[in-house]
Amino acid sequence: MENGNQNKNKGEGGMGKRGVTRPMAEMSMKKNHDDNKGHEKGMKMNKEQRHEMLNMHHSNTLWIYWTIIMLGVWMVASPLTFDYAKNVVEPSGGRDVWLSISSRISAMKWSDIISGLLLIFFGWRALTPNRPYSIWITCFIGIWISMAPLIFWSPTAVGYLNGTMVGALVIALTILIPGMPNMIMFMKMGGDLPAGWSYNPSSWPQRWIMIVLAFIGWMASRYLGAFQLGYIDSAWDPFFGNSTMKVLNSDMSHSWPISDAALGTLAYTLEFLMGFMGSTSRWRTMPWMVTFFGILVIPLGFVSIFLVISQPLTVGAWCTLCLVTAAIMLPMIPLQIDEVIAMGQHMVQRKQKGDSLWKVFWKGGEPITTQSDNRSPELINFPQQPGEVFKASIWGMSFPWALTVSTILGLWLMFSPSLFGVGIETRAADLNHLGGALIVVVAVVCMAEALRIGRYLNIIIGLLIAALPWFIQDGSLALTLSSTITGVIVVLLSIPRGVVNEKYGLWDKYVK
Repeated sequence: MENGNQNKNKGEGGMGKRGVTRPMAEMSMKKNHDDNKGHEKGMKMNKEQRHEMLNMHHSNTLWIYWTIIMLGVWMVASPLTFDYAKNVVEPSGGRDVWLSISSRISAMKWSDIISGLLLIFFGWRALTPNRPYSIWITCFIGIWISMAPLIFWSPTAVGYLNGTMVGALVIALTILIPGMPNMIMFMKMGGDLPAGWSYNPSSWPQRWIMIVLAFIGWMASRYLGAFQLGYIDSAWDPFFGNSTMKVLNSDMSHSWPISDAALGTLAYTLEFLMGFMGSTSRWRTMPWMVTFFGILVIPLGFVSIFLVISQPLTVGAWCTLCLVTAAIMLPMIPLQIDEVIAMGQHMVQRKQKGDSLWKVFWKGGEPITTQSDNRSPELINFPQQPGEVFKASIWGMSFPWALTVSTILGLWLMFSPSLFGVGIETRAADLNHLGGALIVVVAVVCMAEALRIGRYLNIIIGLLIAALPWFIQDGSLALTLSSTITGVIVVLLSIPRGVVNEKYGLWDKYVK
């Protein structure tokens, strides 16, 4: 019986792979698909059937909209219950903000009250089926509630805590737990394995590791943001002493109109929640979501990493928890890129078949293949088989010895100035800090098999690391020789491609 239940969960829509509760209506659509003798008949549903399932799904998730109404009441009462004018604090480091303390108090009060009233209004409207705009507006209200404490520099810690937690709950209740609003009206049933791929980049094991990394990043950024906003008096650092507070109160940090650490908390919140969004075929059914998730992880991830690695150059100090957030964000880039590529391949293939890219982007498209993912392990088996699930979570990444050694050498360059007694504020140290960090970033990102060709960037970086120290006068001879030898080795290590284990459909020709 147990094996039978496991097999039943296989394929697109299986509850074991989802890891979270999905709409009953979607399961009914899957049942309709399985029960039809003709496959085409199971893939198509008329408008009346979709309306029937939409109403059924709405009745099963009605509790969500009542909960949103109650959260609206909570938000209206919050400024009266907690008194945002009591125990107020100023941002750390004497930072100037764009609002006076009285304006910050007033802005937070009215933001929470108005947001709460809007939640009540649109939550009430959402009690009636087929009102997707009300649900989307409620979702954006949740995003605003999460942002308001950052924008208005919430003068009390309770205002920040309240906004970040309630905002995340509202987002989850509108588009995560019940699924994307009205998706039942246009969703296309079909396989969840991209054409020509050996694995599904939207499987729950693949998303599980992203969710965990985003949550750890959220915890670290939230702590750093609490210091910048003034809720705690010091920021702990196990290795660099007061350097963390020096970084968080630096001119670079103060140049931002809001707390950069708290902004990172918001980004990690969205990444964490978006990791749960959609089914295991979301690369096909929700291209818009995969695109926005990819933007949060990839380009914004590179910006975050650059800001961290520039700290010794601009501030002359390191921050341990900042390095932790960069170390978390860095592997998320190669872990996410495959889903973005699968989504792009699907859009190219649908365009070749004459579909509108605009329509496919927002509403998904018909499957190119009906093949389902039968390779990924069940996420529900993680407690019993953690190794198997973890291996599936990093499919698409491999760790060639050349890239692994390049990563170690990059770390060596970053810390070698201190080991050779060269000051952190010298140009020789700056070259090693920046060059070593760039080598690490390129090597780790190119562990994604789909991006393996990018390793050639380390040839350029390695040559610069090898040559430039001889033109800098403020470094020691030992550091210069170390940098030169390390740079040459990195160049040589960047030539071999290394092992590639998976298949990527149309993208295979770019895996070189």
